[in-house]
Parts: sequence; C-alpha cells; structure tokens
Amino acid sequence: MEQNTKAYEQVRTLTDLLNQYRHEYYNLSAPSVSDQEYDRLFDALAALEKETGIVMSNSPTQTVGYPSVSELPKTTHAIPLLSMDKVKSEEEMLSFVGDKLVLIMLKLDGLTLKLTYENGSLQEAAIRGDGYGGDIVTHNARAIKGIPLQIPHKERLVVTGEAFIRPSDFAALKETARDRNGKPYKNARNLASGSIRLLDSAECAKRRLEFRAFHVLEGFDEYPLKSDRLTILKPLGFLLCSYLKTTAPLSLKWIKVGIEQMQKLAEEQDLPIDGIVFTFNDVAYSKSCGQTNHHYKDGMAFKFEDDTYESQLQYIEWNTSRSGEIAPVAIFDTVEIDGCEVSRASLHNLSFIEKLELMPGNRIKVSKRNMIIPHVEENLDRGGFDMEKLIPHTCPCCGELTHIHETESVVEGQKRITKALHCDNPRCETRRLRQFVHFAGEKAMDIEGLSESRLEKFIGCGFLHSYMDIYRLDVHRDQIVRMEGFGEKSWQNLWDAIQRSRDTTFERYLIAMDIPMIGNNASKTLARQFHSSLDEFEEAVVSGYDFTQLPDFGETLHQNIRDWFQSEDNWFVWYELRELVRIAPPSADGPIPEVGNNPFVGKTVVVTGKVEPYNRGEINAKIEALGAHAGSSVSSKTDYLVCGENAGSKLDKARQLGIPVLSPADFFLMAAGA
Repeated sequence: MEQNTKAYEQVRTLTDLLNQYRHEYYNLSAPSVSDQEYDRLFDALAALEKETGIVMSNSPTQTVGYPSVSELPKTTHAIPLLSMDKVKSEEEMLSFVGDKLVLIMLKLDGLTLKLTYENGSLQEAAIRGDGYGGDIVTHNARAIKGIPLQIPHKERLVVTGEAFIRPSDFAALKETARDRNGKPYKNARNLASGSIRLLDSAECAKRRLEFRAFHVLEGFDEYPLKSDRLTILKPLGFLLCSYLKTTAPLSLKWIKVGIEQMQKLAEEQDLPIDGIVFTFNDVAYSKSCGQTNHHYKDGMAFKFEDDTYESQLQYIEWNTSRSGEIAPVAIFDTVEIDGCEVSRASLHNLSFIEKLELMPGNRIKVSKRNMIIPHVEENLDRGGFDMEKLIPHTCPCCGELTHIHETESVVEGQKRITKALHCDNPRCETRRLRQFVHFAGEKAMDIEGLSESRLEKFIGCGFLHSYMDIYRLDVHRDQIVRMEGFGEKSWQNLWDAIQRSRDTTFERYLIAMDIPMIGNNASKTLARQFHSSLDEFEEAVVSGYDFTQLPDFGETLHQNIRDWFQSEDNWFVWYELRELVRIAPPSADGPIPEVGNNPFVGKTVVVTGKVEPYNRGEINAKIEALGAHAGSSVSSKTDYLVCGENAGSKLDKARQLGIPVLSPADFFLMAAGA
C-alpha cells in the first residue's frame, strides 16, 4: 500500500510540475526550464504512467487534443444516486448519529459525478441528474483535474464524487465565463454545472474543474468500512474529499468540534462547501438503513443555511383560479436545484409580493423548501416597488376589471391583512372551466374521461352552463359523436362514467360544491358529525350551527360555509344537483377502527413530513382507523403531532403550543398499545 501511494504521489507531482511549466511557456511566455529539461521530465512521466498504470486526466501525455460531442447522451443509474437529508442543529445531528461510528466529511458545493471503470480504464463519467439517470459527460473527463483515466485495478469499480470549482478560480473566471444565454454565472456551482455539460471539452478545460471522490459505489466488497474503501482509492490516482473518521461514539461537544474543524479545513484549502456530512462508516449497517425516493438514510448533512440560488425575475405570470383569485407566479432565469432545473415559483398573493417589493428585473434568491417546493426567499434589489404598475388591471382571461380583496385573519394572536387580486366576473371563462374541472375531478364526482380539454370543447359549444348540464349531455349526443377525437365508443364510455358518478358519497358531493377549504379531511369530519346526511348538514347550516367546535375547523372555515350558503345561486345548484345523484349511506367498507387499547381514540392527530412506507392519505386512514381524527393543520385543538422526515413549519408551531411531538416509531408503538 505504501509503495503504491508513493508511486501515485510521484505521478501527481510530475503531472502538476509539467503543467506549471506548460503554463509558464504558453500563457506567460516566461519558461523557467529549458526545452530539454521539459522533454526529460515528460518522458519520465510517460514511463511512470506505464509502470504504475495511473494516468491522470490533466496529464500532459493525454491533453494534446480534446474531444467534442454533438449532444449529451443519457444513462440510467442502476444504483440510484440519491440526495441526503439535512439538519440545522448539532443536537439533531447527535440524535441521528447515536452511538454509531461515522465519517465526518466536507459537503463540497459542486456537481456529483459517477465514474465507471472496467479493466483499469474509465468507461463512463455521468452526472447524478435526478438520481435515477443523468447526462453522460465522458468526453469532458480529461478536462477535469483529479479524474484518473487509467488505474491499476482491473475489476469493475464505480466511484462517486464531486466536481467543483474553487472560490479563487471562480473569482478569476466569473468576468469572462458565460452561460448558454450569454450571461455571467452567478456562483461557482452554476459555473461547474454549466461547464461540465459543455459539448466541447477544450472549452471545459478552461473552467478549472476539479474532482474529489467521496464514495465507492461498486467494488472493494471485501472491505467492511467506507473509510477502508476510500483509503484504497488514493493509490489508484484519486483525490479524496477530506474527512474525519471517528473511533468512539460522538458527544455533542465533539460533533461541534468536528464541524468547526472541517469548516476551517475547507477555508484553508480554498474548497467550496455548503455543509458537513455525517455518514455511517459500516457498509453493512448503511445498507440496512434503507432509503426514500429522495435520499438514503445512512447519512445526514449539517447545513449552515438553506440552499439558495441567485436568479433574476423576468416577469410575473397571472392565472385566474376557479375561485376568481388571480394567482401570481414568478418566472425567473433557470437555476439548478438538487439536480432539477427550476424557473418558476408561486408568489402566493399580493401581500407576499409587497413584502418582498418584487418587480421584474430584480435579482432574487430562490430555494426548494423541504427539497420539493420552489420558493422565492429574498429580493436583492429592493426599492422602486409600484403595485399599480405591477398588477394586471383586467382579468387575463375575460378582460373584466380586477379588484384587490383584503382578508382579515388572526395568527398567533396578531391581526393580519392578506391582499389578493381577484376577477369578480362569475361568467369568466377560465373560472368556469376550472370549476367544471374540479367538479369532475377524482376527489369530487370522479367522472372518468371528462377531461379539461373535453370540458373546454363542451363549454365552447354551449352544451354546459351548470353542473346539472353534465347529466343532460345526451341531448347533444349526435353532435358530440361527430366531434374530433370522439366516436360512438368514446361517447358511450363517457356517458357510462357520467351515469356511474350519480352514485356518490356525502364527502364527494361536498367537495364537488367547491366550498373554500372543504377538502378530504373537512368533508370526512362533516360526514361523521352529520352521519353522511345532506339533510342533517343543511339543517345545521340553516340553524346557525357553530362549526368551530369540530376538530380542525377554525373561524375562517366556519365563515366559508356560512358565506357559501348565503348565495342563492349556490343553494339552487345544491338542491338541483341533489335530484340527479344518490348519496350513499355511511359505509362499513372503510377501515374498521382499531380502537382497542390505544391512546388516540377521540384525539386529533396531525402528521408532518414523510412517514415511511405510507403516503399522506394512507397514514391519515391509519389514524382514522384508530378512532382518532386526522387533522390537516396544527392548532390548540391538536392533541399529537407525528413528525416524519422533512418536517415543515407544523413542527415549529407544535413546539410553540406545547403539543406532544411523536416520531413515527413512537406513534406506531402507542397505536399498538405498547
């Protein structure tokens, strides 16, 4: 091992020395050695490469010319290259690590690459992409420092690591390097991402990319520890991502010390990092930890702050919803976040826009909250905000005048005013279309085959003016059969689906009415309270029933029900449609309550984050089966919060209110009466 490491160091030293001489000769016109001395060293390197089997990507023996390609082919990752979950406190990291031995490693801020070697030769270099597949960039491998093209190891070997650009190199390159739109790169990671995808590797070579390995994905199965496998990589020609190896369980103090030491190391070595990784060292134990669709569970990243990416707001897109609210969406220069290209994010409402003082052309900070939802975090160019210039004064659909609606609410004891832009025209075509789409949707009347495009055709032909007209479409049968994309069979399939939807449930009927905030959970609560009887529910509305006494029903939801039934048009639809459908009585088909000996009976339980292996609907059904109510938001009425992976703001609110927080393991143990 020591001899192999020495040979590798000789190869690297000669490679770097010759590259320095080449720089002096070609770029500075100031050579420090004679041509004869350069040739002697070149021949010595060539002989050493042949003897050791190690050939670095930036070796002068390999870089006379650079290849180019016409497009980037794709590859599928047989073993997914998933991301890593994250924490922001040392205490959370201590809870994750427990008593296991770990590697504490720099989280380099670049682009993950997978290198595949067969018979000692690099066969493929590929980008992580979405974790399951990515672009092949083998042609650029020789343009990236730190990637061996040949190694003295004949068995299959797959190595993952990070390609990055040092902060000092980015400072030198940012004035001249341009992206595909001709704009300067905003940070080193974007420059690395763009450079590694260049079709011309000669251009890629100018971008000063480096590679450091952090994991052996395939190979060296005889070594039980990740650290052992990394140690074997060094004499093969790889530079390693810096790490510390623990030999005893960590305390909170030593977790803090480890993070501080790694931060200092990154600064001293001019390495770009966005966190510190803690990963279990034992390979077998790591594999037993499992994975989600997003990340492996054998490691955790300590993040200094949320990942944010600078972009530029190009314009705001305004979309009219079925409620009449005109929703703003930010359209900005594309940024790559966690392997995905992101160029749009919801701006929620006018109050959110006003708070950030957003105007087209502003530089903005963008993130992916909970690693899923794109979000505009900050405006870097505040000043010059003008609401009147920003908002459309007519509906983008019907052309009627828009209005700003203000809604008052109380949040944590404080009065809050929320501004939103609205189209108040009830005949607005976009509003009507989206109302019909909602009505026919899977969670409402579930009319299979009545797609948005078909609804748009039927509305345009004047066949549909109200929901009831759907059940009278047979009047227009002959015209529909002659429409493009239709025929006798497709018409019959659609008509059969419409007839099937006549047999529905209390919950579906209520959701179809589109009362604001009445969704799956609220409709189930109302079904339980009023025994799936529309008559009982109507009587409660008319008699002034206080809906806030129900679990998860606040003042806003109570008022939404009251306001909806104050409209004569809504009452008309409610009664007319009731004559066309049949509401099923309460069914025993659902999950049989597992009440038994569990503490959740009659309680309100809210879930945040991912609870493996359930999706949200499945875990809520589990809660309901225990005789509890599955809540959708945390309030003073919440009895328990089950906190899974990637928990959101509900966890913070539960802590503020002093609500018991359960891990999924705690929840299932309590449910079993343990």
